[in-house]
Amino acid sequence: MSAPHERILKVGRIRGVIYTFDHVNDILPMHSHGENDVHITIVARGEFYCHGPAFGEMTLETGQVIDWDAGIEHEFCALAPASRLVNIIKDPNF
Repeated sequence: MSAPHERILKVGRIRGVIYTFDHVNDILPMHSHGENDVHITIVARGEFYCHGPAFGEMTLETGQVIDWDAGIEHEFCALAPASRLVNIIKDPNF
């Protein structure tokens, strides 16, 4: 078990992070975001177990999108090798 590889995403006004999980059970630990860095999560590849105290548990597959609210704690665990998440920061002025 290890942490995913992280790559910063910056394209014009879009910013975010791409996480690649090399191995099954790689974890992005429990965390939350404030109004200025809350994001959407796109499952770009693979499958994930995701959980948090406010929403319980869910399994996410390629193509699914989660629109997080600020302050919602969440954690991801890869269920398939080479799984990938793309987080895109939401514009707080939108």
